[in-house]
Amino acid sequence: MLQLVYISSANPAAPCPTQDILTISRRNNARDRISGLLYADGSRFLQALEGPEDAIEAAYVRIRQDSRHRAIVLLSRRQVDRHEFGHWEMAHRAPGADAAEFLAEVDRLTAQAAPDIRGTFQGLVQARVLA
Repeated sequence: MLQLVYISSANPAAPCPTQDILTISRRNNARDRISGLLYADGSRFLQALEGPEDAIEAAYVRIRQDSRHRAIVLLSRRQVDRHEFGHWEMAHRAPGADAAEFLAEVDRLTAQAAPDIRGTFQGLVQARVLA
């Protein structure tokens, strides 16, 4: 199965509430047999997608055409033998939420990911939480 990881900036001209992203993504991913992890904080998206190659490629095309994203950078494209993220989840820290608890949640969500992928998520989240 294919795993893609990308990062992008949120387009302030096309805002979308985090809950809306989660609802749409859950529907599309269930339909397409895609799993992964999405980190969204209102200004950045970091996402890992896993599943059938054709479904992942189609999802990535949709994302690249989505006006909510800009400056999309593909960080990783690789074949994996098993789902590293298990099922679809979304990491989101509400304003005022405890930073240590959120970092622990991201650690849990990335526990089965390859070390470089886990480090990418943990590094970005830690930098964003501490900023």
